[in-house]
Amino acid sequence: MKTFEKIITHDDFDGLVSATVCSYVLGIDEVRFAGPRTIIESRISITERDIVCDLPYPLICGLWFDHHEGNLEDVKSRGINPASIDGRFDKKDSCARVVFDYFSEKTEIPHHFIPKIDEADVIDSFGYSSIDDWRRETPGKIIDGTLKLQKTSTHERWDYIKHLIDLLRTKNITEVAERHEVMDRYAQFQREEKIMLSQIRKDVTFLSEDEDRSLIVIDVTHHKRQFKTQKNLAYLLYPEAEGIVEVKNIFHRDTKTKDLSFSMSLSLNIKAMEHTKDVGEIMRLLNIGSGHKGAGAGVVPCSSKDEMLHKKSEMLRQIFRLYKSQ
Repeated sequence: MKTFEKIITHDDFDGLVSATVCSYVLGIDEVRFAGPRTIIESRISITERDIVCDLPYPLICGLWFDHHEGNLEDVKSRGINPASIDGRFDKKDSCARVVFDYFSEKTEIPHHFIPKIDEADVIDSFGYSSIDDWRRETPGKIIDGTLKLQKTSTHERWDYIKHLIDLLRTKNITEVAERHEVMDRYAQFQREEKIMLSQIRKDVTFLSEDEDRSLIVIDVTHHKRQFKTQKNLAYLLYPEAEGIVEVKNIFHRDTKTKDLSFSMSLSLNIKAMEHTKDVGEIMRLLNIGSGHKGAGAGVVPCSSKDEMLHKKSEMLRQIFRLYKSQ
């Protein structure tokens, strides 16, 4: 088997578990973290000895694992045959599931990995049966909450994720979730979540044409500093809503830019029914991004404040129009 040097993964729960499986099977200790734009803009060095998980396909890598349909379409649009890429793409609920299935065919993986993969499936796909189910604490939800803690530096957060990978390679997920350093961070996250819910209450709005209040709009573009929200908390305020659209400015090295980020997800109410809604398709039709049927995101570049305000208003209306037409 080829020798690999490092793992490059998304710094969310799915990326964490994906990297844990790769790290265990291949004995790799070096892990680095990136977001989709970092890969798309080639802002990180990646070689044929690196493994990339839960991110767009880079110019070159040793193994690529992913489950986002938009990233697959991007590969095809570049004239690359996905079958020629070492690794695996599969439309699973999580990238962790793709990685686990791939390596399970080649070697035996300890049974304690299975609950980690199961939790990654649910968390990454927002695959809950109800709001109560979503709010129920599980080991995976606890760890996921600690990853969303805002009052921490990027490097401190990455060091913490590396620590979790080291633990999860050999310990079951319940044991890791009960560790004092995890529970301390989770308690901080719970306090932040209460503050977040209070702020979301102020930032929520609805489009004038949305008479049924079917789509919650969370607009945080007025914040001067980067304000991360857990947009699904808005369902606690509006449990009958069908979905959420969050719009915010993109920050680069803690500096606010004019570029806009749109993220959208469907509510548990819709997911529990038979429907034809597809958030990822909305993002692809608008040519701003991609995603799954239940969630997606996109980016709209803007060169001035006036353009930003115009595009924000126009894009929200187009998202609503496409949503209603599905």
